Amino acid sequence: MSLKLDEKDLAILLLIQENSKLTANQIAKKINAPITTVFAKIKRMEEQDIIKQYRAILSPEKLNLGTAAFILASVSYRSKTNDTPVSQRSVAEEIARFPEVQEVHIITGDWDLLVKLRAENVEAVGKFVVDKLRLIKGLEKTLTCMVFETVKETTSLPYSVKRVERRV
Repeated sequence: MSLKLDEKDLAILLLIQENSKLTANQIAKKINAPITTVFAKIKRMEEQDIIKQYRAILSPEKLNLGTAAFILASVSYRSKTNDTPVSQRSVAEEIARFPEVQEVHIITGDWDLLVKLRAENVEAVGKFVVDKLRLIKGLEKTLTCMVFETVKETTSLPYSVKRVERRV
């Protein structure tokens, strides 16, 4: 299936990324298009899974979760007890089940996983690492990096007409 997005599609995506509460009528006025066109374009992009979901972005600080940490983790690919293989993906999926964990990425390099965590304080991060994370079978070692200050954090994707004109 060929994926082609025109300038109106991209304008809609930009507006929705900035504020997903905009109505189709508000979007239509901003991009100078008929409301029926906006409805159809949004529906098509939802069906093609370009727009995956709509959500609120909460303030971690106001919810007493202002401490962020990134944790690098290494997976032992063999169980220490019976030499059975350990799946990097299954370890990542197990880590992803913890509510404190915001992101889990399988990465390349000296480490196997990158985990983003939110907690109320440094002590809570430490408890998570010692009492939960390090108990996961197949996890060999971790390195915790505390966040001092966040300069940029976004869910918006950068895109251009050239970048999105590709085969899906």
